Amino acid sequence: MAAVSNAVLSTGPFERLRRTVDLLERRGYAFPPSRLAQACLGGPLSSSDVLAAVAAGDLGLRHGLVVGDGSRERAEAISERQRTHSLVAGTYLREATAFAQALAAVCPFVISVSIAGSLASGGFRESDDVDLNLVVEDGYRHLAYVALNVLGLLHALRHRGKPVDAHTARPLAPRLMTANLVLERSACFPLLRQDEDMAYELFSSRPVVGGAFLATLIEANPRLAGHFPQLARRPAFEAPDARSRVPGWLYPRSLDRPARALGGAAWRYMQWTRRNSPEALARVAFVRATMRPYALFDDR
Repeated sequence: MAAVSNAVLSTGPFERLRRTVDLLERRGYAFPPSRLAQACLGGPLSSSDVLAAVAAGDLGLRHGLVVGDGSRERAEAISERQRTHSLVAGTYLREATAFAQALAAVCPFVISVSIAGSLASGGFRESDDVDLNLVVEDGYRHLAYVALNVLGLLHALRHRGKPVDAHTARPLAPRLMTANLVLERSACFPLLRQDEDMAYELFSSRPVVGGAFLATLIEANPRLAGHFPQLARRPAFEAPDARSRVPGWLYPRSLDRPARALGGAAWRYMQWTRRNSPEALARVAFVRATMRPYALFDDR
């Protein structure tokens, strides 16, 4: 940990802020000064440090957001998403929490569930889907993916009036609860990836099931907290443990193989439906690139 932590912490505040803005830009986000100060690589800074960086010309301030060259033109749209988020996020956070707890209750192989993506990061619109990060027992990764999507479809049937866009429109019901990242327990100790993007993925997500396990994961992979020391002090790790209501023997590991075939076929079908939407395909490609080597159904 020391080498990575010292490398980050020894960097000046302006450089740390610039790297943080670059990281956010890769994901399509930008933060106001106060939030950027708290989410800075290497640990929190003061809002005055952020404003000093803006005044020095290292960064810009557009529509109340601190931006770099890559997000100046998108600042207005990002700001509008954040305004919309404040209006609708509460309802979807409650829905996602209830869904995650229900998933853990019927799937005893689920260890933890976290809300990720735009709902966790502050840019959620009603037409978005809700991204979930899962950790599951070894040998259940694909079964977890299929179970989440089956339960997600049943859940979405109750929300057929939800606004949709090109990414979330579906024939029967909107795409609502989706799997962003599915890890097996053994892949966490250690994580193959402990870079700043993976650290931010964990830092920005909102654990709703299995917080104690995630705290153990952070402790066992100290380079993550080297990038974001804030990780070690997150109250969200107090999320309750998974509590299953069904016996584990209902889900033998042998089910994971057919689940992989079923899930892979469904995933390829969804990519086929996006064949005429370059924007949707580009978004999927970007998300999968950020998840490697953990992306499901990845032939690379």
